[in-house]
Amino acid sequence: MTMFRLLNADEIECRIAQVKSNGIVLLLYKTARTDANLLDETVGFENWQNDFKIVDGVLYGGIGIYTDNGWVWKWDAGTESNTEAEKGSASDAFKRAGFKWGIGRELYSAPFTWIPSSKSTITKDSNGNNKCFEKFEVTKIGYDKNRDINELVIINSQTRVEVFKMGAKASET
Repeated sequence: MTMFRLLNADEIECRIAQVKSNGIVLLLYKTARTDANLLDETVGFENWQNDFKIVDGVLYGGIGIYTDNGWVWKWDAGTESNTEAEKGSASDAFKRAGFKWGIGRELYSAPFTWIPSSKSTITKDSNGNNKCFEKFEVTKIGYDKNRDINELVIINSQTRVEVFKMGAKASET
């Protein structure tokens, strides 16, 4: 079956997963748009489709790819997002089905990504909860022969300052 290429740095998004007084934890993820683009690029826009269904009250998204043996489908459930529950659930299900096809599976090998408070702006809301409203982006990524991440550089999107660096080659930047 078709092997999807590894994600490029500009196809990977960063999300703040946790904010503590001494730093933040970032997660790497891909968007549904990235999945659709990779499907178009790899199998052709006419050779894939997606569908959604409700099973026991849970929304499942599926991606079907046309092969020599006909349509092959892979499905997964999605979870609601914090902003648009229904759309977020559909997008998440689609992306999870993409993972099952191997799109962006390398993100599961991402290192623990800690950004210390010296490289981020952490504030407290009116309830005393730690908050960080900065955005971050991956500027460099490398992979080993097993398709695992072995190099990663992340910057603060506003200040353009490097906040995370991992891997032997990352020291060359």
